[in-house]
Amino acid sequence: QVHLVESGGGLVQPGGSLRLSCTASGDIFIFRLSAVGWYRQAPGNQRDLVAQIQFGNSSISYADFVKGRFTISRDNAKNVVYLQMNSLKPEDTAVYYCKTSGVGDYWGQGIQVTVSS
Repeated sequence: QVHLVESGGGLVQPGGSLRLSCTASGDIFIFRLSAVGWYRQAPGNQRDLVAQIQFGNSSISYADFVKGRFTISRDNAKNVVYLQMNSLKPEDTAVYYCKTSGVGDYWGQGIQVTVSS
């Protein structure tokens, strides 16, 4: 089993930045072999994929609504996947989740990001 914990969320003004971290514990071997994605869900909306990074950083993809503003990266030595979020907009407000996929599917508990003046 893999246990994922998100951190780094909070309240930020429009145009600001936040860096989310997804830290893994448990079966780190599964985590390091897995693709890891960041998802978000606003109240009343479905959960959408924001960005994903494959095993070994071989492939990275972004949703159109964050391209050019968000950057996903991973540090397998530290068992962490990051989501750098720049130029934040009020519509980025949501609960953000990280998830592994491929070898095993595990979700974090989510963390709130609120973009408001």
